[in-house]
Amino acid sequence: MPLNYNKETHVHLPADTNQALGIAQYAIDFMSDSGPNAGRPSPAVLDRTALFHTDACLCGVSALALGTNAPNLLRDEAHQYATPVSGVGSMAGVPWAKSAVRSGVPTFGSKVDVQVEKAIVANAAAVREWDSNGTNFGYNPELNHLAGEFGHNDFYAVALAAAQLRGKDGAFALKGMLLIDEIRGRLAEVFSLKSYKIDHVVHGAIGSAAAFGAMMGATAEQIESAIGMVIAHYIPFRAIRAGKQLSDSKGASAAISTEAAILSVKRSMAGFMGPRDIFRNPEAIFRLFEGPGQLFKKTHSGGTGIPDAKEGWGTKTYASPFDLVLGKAGDDFAVMGMHFKLGLYEHQSAGALQGLINLISRNPHLLEDQTGDCINKIVVRAYEPAFGIIGDPAKRDPKTRQSADHSMLYLVNTMLRKALELASTKKGKTLGWKDLMLLPHDFDAKSLHDPLTRRLMDKMSFEHGGAEYDAKYPDGIPTSMIITDDKGNTFDSGLVMYPGGHARNHLGPDKVDLHEILDHKFKKLAEIASDDPKGLVKRLGDVGGKNAKALATLMDFGIKSHGKFE
Repeated sequence: MPLNYNKETHVHLPADTNQALGIAQYAIDFMSDSGPNAGRPSPAVLDRTALFHTDACLCGVSALALGTNAPNLLRDEAHQYATPVSGVGSMAGVPWAKSAVRSGVPTFGSKVDVQVEKAIVANAAAVREWDSNGTNFGYNPELNHLAGEFGHNDFYAVALAAAQLRGKDGAFALKGMLLIDEIRGRLAEVFSLKSYKIDHVVHGAIGSAAAFGAMMGATAEQIESAIGMVIAHYIPFRAIRAGKQLSDSKGASAAISTEAAILSVKRSMAGFMGPRDIFRNPEAIFRLFEGPGQLFKKTHSGGTGIPDAKEGWGTKTYASPFDLVLGKAGDDFAVMGMHFKLGLYEHQSAGALQGLINLISRNPHLLEDQTGDCINKIVVRAYEPAFGIIGDPAKRDPKTRQSADHSMLYLVNTMLRKALELASTKKGKTLGWKDLMLLPHDFDAKSLHDPLTRRLMDKMSFEHGGAEYDAKYPDGIPTSMIITDDKGNTFDSGLVMYPGGHARNHLGPDKVDLHEILDHKFKKLAEIASDDPKGLVKRLGDVGGKNAKALATLMDFGIKSHGKFE
């Protein structure tokens, strides 16, 4: 069945074409200033991307300020790879960077230029550490692209670095950020990595290779080569997320894969030739896991670069498992379907957190004694994969921050504990996201073992809602909560589909003022990192409006140190 898409606003890469080369050419065209396929996103799309960028950066600098392990370790490592002072000498003799005006880029809170892949791995790890930046769910019903892969906007450091290397302005950087989100977001709609226990960061690494190459002036063939290397050499499995207690590898996964993507681009631009046509390669992840696709005899009119029998593919050529449709103009970009997190929590818990806010707002007597004794039982029901990911029995007793923010019981009952503590000081006031927002200190050692939180956790059960719930994901985050009080009365949240922060929140009954809540989040995170929080938010905000000089010095600010997070 033909795809119903607008050729004026989208680019179609059919399954029977070389999609790696197609993504490469799409990225080059998108970053250009003219031509039929030049990127022309609407102001709303750019504004949304800029807001996600601000959110991501403030997550990163607050993680550094609180001494979290991996971001600071990788930042220290990056500073071992310092490059000559910006503006000194020329990069013209460096094959991968003939268009560069500086030899490296800085990490958060630094004036020191370091090798670009080292700055990116450090900055991306910092952004991801709290697991509080934007999330996509791989859901595009208009095209019946419903793979439902997760993803997060951990990759903006790539576009920022490319713009800084070339001495470009914020508009160029912002366009590159949107490009990364579009490629990884659309791949998430058509191929579920998690189904094969592969980590979702692969889609982001592909987008990063394409965008960085296009922004640095690589040819389409060089970008295709880099994408081929990423997929052939650097596939991370979800082993990094398995186990009873999670490690640094979980938060740094996107960063490490992106580091590999940037190295792949550099090598390709220097002349290294990676595998071509990787999406149709029979032993790469796409066809390997989802079968050979449709056999075809003649190349699609847009297809190029099909290996022949001499290259080891034999005489038969197969399609990849999916068509790919990428935005180039207007409002329909993947970023518009991404979700904000209104605090620190695994995105699968957002429906339960909204359900809790709804219930205590409607039934304030549940908080009256501030001890939790008014509550006898809490039952949460949700869909797969939420039940499997944050309902793992091992996470009933989280001992690390990374496990706590992936524990439905801990997240719900930490928010409930905060509500009980606030009930006496805010009598008559409805408690909402701003009051109860989960922030870094809610995951320190003291909070992890808070006796009230632990007593409340003992009262809660988390159940799989079954097929009825599963069918409604990933359209929404179908979750319900029932609280039974000490007198046996039950209070039902009803089905929560579009909680606060969800891209379709405006379609449901739980509408929130997103900008007001995000402003509060930004303020609280900036207060951790800076003595001038308003100045820091302003510096990191509105990236698209910054001139080249302001973008070049974006990272030049101090970060408060609070010692090691514990």
